Amino acid sequence: MNNISIVILAAGKGSRMKSNKAKVLHNISGKPMLYHIVKESLHISDDVSIVVAHQKDAVIAEIKKHFSNINFIEQDDINFPGTGGAMKNVTPKNSHVLVLNGDMPLITAEALQGFQDTRADIVLSIFDLKDPSGYGRVKIEKDEVSYIVEQKDANVYELAITHVNAGIYSFKKEVLEKYIPLLNNNNAQNEYYLTDVIKMAKDDGLVIKPLLVDEEHFKGVNSKVDLASAEVIMQERIRNRWMTNGVIMNLPHTIYIEEGVKFEGECSVENNCRITGNSVIKNSIVKSSSVIEDSTIIDSDVGPLAHIRPASHVEGTHIGNFVEVKKSTLKGVKAGHLSYIGDSEVDEGTNIGAGVITCNYDGVKKYKTKIGKNVFVGSDSQLVAPLEIEDDVMIAAGTTVTSGKVPKGSLAISRTKIRFLEGFYYKFFGKK
Repeated sequence: MNNISIVILAAGKGSRMKSNKAKVLHNISGKPMLYHIVKESLHISDDVSIVVAHQKDAVIAEIKKHFSNINFIEQDDINFPGTGGAMKNVTPKNSHVLVLNGDMPLITAEALQGFQDTRADIVLSIFDLKDPSGYGRVKIEKDEVSYIVEQKDANVYELAITHVNAGIYSFKKEVLEKYIPLLNNNNAQNEYYLTDVIKMAKDDGLVIKPLLVDEEHFKGVNSKVDLASAEVIMQERIRNRWMTNGVIMNLPHTIYIEEGVKFEGECSVENNCRITGNSVIKNSIVKSSSVIEDSTIIDSDVGPLAHIRPASHVEGTHIGNFVEVKKSTLKGVKAGHLSYIGDSEVDEGTNIGAGVITCNYDGVKKYKTKIGKNVFVGSDSQLVAPLEIEDDVMIAAGTTVTSGKVPKGSLAISRTKIRFLEGFYYKFFGKK
């Protein structure tokens, strides 16, 4: 599709979302829905433009985080509302223009191939629905589109039509150049309809071809219910892609994996796991009900019921149940259960006992803990940062380490001598 430009309409408010956030910025699988459309568009065109108006600064800023080669067209949605108004200042560089909607995050490059029909002046996407309520109706005669009417403007006979407008169009560039300036807003909504171009073009004898598309790829998101439905479909695609590439998943429908996650080598993910951000999982096992956020896991096993928080790097390590790791690097470590490791570096051969916590926050600032090789940290110990524990150290169970450095080869122990107060139980409860 080197001869095609893509225009994505993302100017609307999306009032049915019941949200202060612009509709196109609502996330699906960890990325704004508009992101997914732009990503697929760039597979088929080097000229991609986004029409923005509502919360335009936020929309532009978000998309620029992910893409550097996008054109933004800032449109006036007050004086020129509607899909036709959104196209007023669009000047695509290629001979054909594919117009997409910013609320269709399930579109794929493959699903857009049918719009390559260069014989037609206009290609219009349609669904055939048993219940067409809410959609504009498409009148088709002799394999060509006669006209489109919005539901609000349709008569009783037109409402009975089951062919509906899927909202995606391909135009020859000169068609838009001729008819966009002729649009008016003489309709029930006082909006400029892009669909009116169809009628004017048809009156002038241009060729308008319908393209029957599947609802899954062209599903619009207009509410939080639609958002959830689209998420289900996107998650199934993501999981299927990774399973096809060799990842083992137990009960995959219970697993949530975001768009930016990558798997390498032999990996297994058990049920009820959540893996988010730009996490990388390589030759590792993520056990049941674990959460990994924007972190790297290499040659390790994590969980069950573990939490790896952002900016962590876990390599050659065993992370057991109820272990939380945050912004830490662990290489060749064992942390079997019930521990918190935050803002830390832990080297190979080290064992973190049950109930061990790094005390990394004093209420104002965060501090770092550095633990060397072959360190044994006994159960129920507290490591108060800033702290460095050198190689070959033993921390006795129940110890609170507060010094800035524990020297190599030493034992750190801070227990108090145990005392027994005879008869205290009976005195306390008033029993003999």
